[in-house]
Amino acid sequence: MKITKVEVFEVQTRRPAWRPILCRIYTDEGVYGDGEAALAYGTAAPAAAGMIRDLAKLIIGMDPLDNEVIWDKLYKATFWGQNGGPVVFAGISALDIALWDIKGKAFNAPIYKLLGGKRRDNLRTYASQLQFGWGDVCRNSVELSAPHDAYKLSDYVENAKKAVAEGYDCIKIDFFTFCPADGHRLNDEDRTRLLPPAKVQMVVDRVAAVREAVGPNVDIIMENHSYLDAQGAVQIGRAVQKYNIFYFEEPNTPTPKTAKFICDKLEMPIAHGERVYSRWQYAPYFEEQSIQVIQPDLGNCGGITEGKKICDMAYVYDISVQAHVCASPLSTAAALHLEAVIPNFVIHEHHVFNLHDYNRELCTVDLQPTNGKFKVPEGPGLGAEISPWAIEHSIKYTVE
Repeated sequence: MKITKVEVFEVQTRRPAWRPILCRIYTDEGVYGDGEAALAYGTAAPAAAGMIRDLAKLIIGMDPLDNEVIWDKLYKATFWGQNGGPVVFAGISALDIALWDIKGKAFNAPIYKLLGGKRRDNLRTYASQLQFGWGDVCRNSVELSAPHDAYKLSDYVENAKKAVAEGYDCIKIDFFTFCPADGHRLNDEDRTRLLPPAKVQMVVDRVAAVREAVGPNVDIIMENHSYLDAQGAVQIGRAVQKYNIFYFEEPNTPTPKTAKFICDKLEMPIAHGERVYSRWQYAPYFEEQSIQVIQPDLGNCGGITEGKKICDMAYVYDISVQAHVCASPLSTAAALHLEAVIPNFVIHEHHVFNLHDYNRELCTVDLQPTNGKFKVPEGPGLGAEISPWAIEHSIKYTVE
């Protein structure tokens, strides 16, 4: 079997700020596989599309079942691959996921079988990013924030109760982003350095209200999107740890030393990974025991091939895994296959964007949990493909 061409899709969704980058690898035996560069939000999507196109030239004519050989070539023969950042690794990831999809289809088996077999049928799942609301209604905003984002205490309470009523026993909220007066995003000076008492109290009030609303048997993950520095993160963490935070996600810009500083000062687990790429970048966090939960995104950490290695390394250090998922349903499928296999899985992320039609319509399968639990796709490969709608509404590039 040989790779004959690669198609790259810049999907034009019905929400302009949401820009998924998908790819499809074709072979001479009629088998194809789909993948994703998980940089749909922020400002990197076009760069990821260009990265896939550049990398695709290197794999034409290769055997798609040789995923390890291909991965090393993309890492070693591209100069910028070694110690690369999100764009390089997102490009590698998209192609790698598509290669695993091909491998599963070629052997008529779901990816989890090829990874060693699933350990669990039902994956505990949390409702993610409730500061953006919770439900299937798209706010049709060009920006990722909108007037309906949570900023009043009643907003946080309402969103939390809604998710719990649907069966989730864990929720994640960024309690810091939106100004309590009008819902606008706090500016950069509000996010860095030691915080004034009013900012700390704002977070405490929100966390306390949600904890009272959901009770003691629902876990709360505190998201921070790396907005604070290490000092501010410790301030916030100390103020709310009495509310039994499951873990504190991205408390600051991820570096091993500052993560260790925060970890040593707080009585709650620390999570990082959305902006950490490859096993080489994860290694110092493991060695210093500076984080307790890793969140590798298979769409930008190096794909399934690299993601499995990262998770296995974490297992040596008793570190738990929650794959980061904020992308199309293809990335959800890839994450579920990996999380079903690894022994150190802790919980799966179900982002509120995955409830919205502009995202759900990108895939042939609508992957949604039931009562806060996810089933792993059972079809060959990923068990899901890029939808005809997504292909039709894309800028397409072909490499052959």
